[in-house]
Amino acid sequence: MKRNSMFVSIGVLCFVMLVAAFAIPAAFAKSDELEVKTKMINSKGEEIGSAVLTENQEGVQIHVEAKNLPPGEHGIHFHETGKCEAPDFKSAGAHLNPEQKQHGFNNPDGYHAGDLPNILVKNDGTVIADLTSKAVTLKKGVANSLLKEGGTALIIHEKADDYMTDPSGNSGNRIACVVIK
Repeated sequence: MKRNSMFVSIGVLCFVMLVAAFAIPAAFAKSDELEVKTKMINSKGEEIGSAVLTENQEGVQIHVEAKNLPPGEHGIHFHETGKCEAPDFKSAGAHLNPEQKQHGFNNPDGYHAGDLPNILVKNDGTVIADLTSKAVTLKKGVANSLLKEGGTALIIHEKADDYMTDPSGNSGNRIACVVIK
């Protein structure tokens, strides 16, 4: 009887060790989240902040931190080309719009994949904003990928986006830019 107990105990111990061999590495494995970290520049080419983009089951999370911006509400959009040539950032092209939709969350024919909610810059010129987009992805080779060939850009505009007027919501000039590659 003791011999059978010993074999059962060894069997249980082997099973526990086998489970642990697979469970421990899985617990410490990197998650399936995709992440891009990048710097933000102003129209003088000076670094003023950063953006971190993370994709998870809720969409692409955008965390923006910047300083030395004009206070108030500002439009922020994904643009079609990963170039941030100061002073006007026109090198970033138009809004990311692979489905050729109209602009704005309130537009019955919209919205672009590049459209995002406005951000609010505090009176001291700083902003910390967290946004989410379900219209884009960080997965390569997919239609609305921010990591397409040539990359994309994240642009902050001088005025608030009205969420309606095509092509950019009357949000004015481009005042800050982030390359996403």
